[in-house]
Amino acid sequence: MLKSSLGRLRIIAFLEGVSLLILLGIAMPLKYMAGIPEVVRVVGMAHGVLFILYVLLLIQVAIERSWSFKKSILSFIASFVPFGTFYADAKWFRE
Repeated sequence: MLKSSLGRLRIIAFLEGVSLLILLGIAMPLKYMAGIPEVVRVVGMAHGVLFILYVLLLIQVAIERSWSFKKSILSFIASFVPFGTFYADAKWFRE
């Protein structure tokens, strides 16, 4: 899976999706309900790095595989929606 850019995109998409769910479902409640803002700082940084990797890999794969503009934009928008990258993987990131 790591040998192809599409395989790397699928892995990063999964990790990015999980990090978004952790950020929204665990870190943010801990910050606002329990007064522990440090968790958001750590998880937010990890999510930010994974998001940037996702976007860079998405651009690479879209160019290599001549994806349509619509498919590329929808794949990008999926990263903003909880569970969106899991949907994108199931629909668009399979060979």
